[in-house]
Amino acid sequence: MPSARDLAANIPWRIKIGAKLVLSRLPLDYGFWQRVGWFRLGDMDNPEYAFAVVKRHFERASASRNYEGLVALEVGPGDSVCSAMIAFAFGVRATVLVDTGRFARQDSEAYRAMAVYLEERGFAVPRLEETTTMEDVLRSCHAQYLTGGLASLRALQKESVHFVWSHHVLEHIKRCEFVDVMREVRRILRPDGVCSHSVDLKDNLSDALNNLRFSERVWESPFMARSGFYTNRLRYSEMRDIFRRTGFEVDVIEVARWDELPTPREKMSDEFRRFSDEDLLVSEFDVILRPE
Repeated sequence: MPSARDLAANIPWRIKIGAKLVLSRLPLDYGFWQRVGWFRLGDMDNPEYAFAVVKRHFERASASRNYEGLVALEVGPGDSVCSAMIAFAFGVRATVLVDTGRFARQDSEAYRAMAVYLEERGFAVPRLEETTTMEDVLRSCHAQYLTGGLASLRALQKESVHFVWSHHVLEHIKRCEFVDVMREVRRILRPDGVCSHSVDLKDNLSDALNNLRFSERVWESPFMARSGFYTNRLRYSEMRDIFRRTGFEVDVIEVARWDELPTPREKMSDEFRRFSDEDLLVSEFDVILRPE
């Protein structure tokens, strides 16, 4: 039987927007939508996927670095706190996970599966047989899970973190908060620290640019922004400029592009027609940031 995600992939973007606008108003919590496969915030409760993501960012930050004793921070852990377990297995001393809500799975099943996955690969991991809550998992990994978004970043001590990473998260930060978030990341990062970010610039509707059809007034309205498909719509050149303005050296290490615009330029809102094809054709990119 096809999963909810497989079925959703074949739904036209206009219908998908309408459905999410309606469904997001139902009196059901995120846990319900997570279980049925709608409004999921990634696959970080899948051990194989989570391990590959975290390993990729750690290795891109420094292929030969010893992580013993370091403090790491993930922006937007999403559906689980498995990344804290993986960082612990890599030797990180402490991990801070910052999100805008309590989206991570609370049951212990996914974390026990993650522990087995790591142990089978020769990593030292905490024993979780008697673990019943997510808080137990966090304590065993010397991790904090903060859910106040920008406010949580502001509460962290200056130059207290060695390594920051995010995976398909920066594009979901509210446009009005993006610069402040990057300033806070720069503030808490040590002078010898490093960031690794993977950014997905597709529309989260049909892997195109249909989100650029809407005016800023409509797209940034609370009605649209709280409906499960929001992205800040910052383009590739804009994000790179913000990284530099907030105090980072920018090293783009990988860029994926469409062969042609997936959404016709004439269908886009006026504010996006000014961008070059070269800019609009960027669908994803990976970047390493270091303090200037």
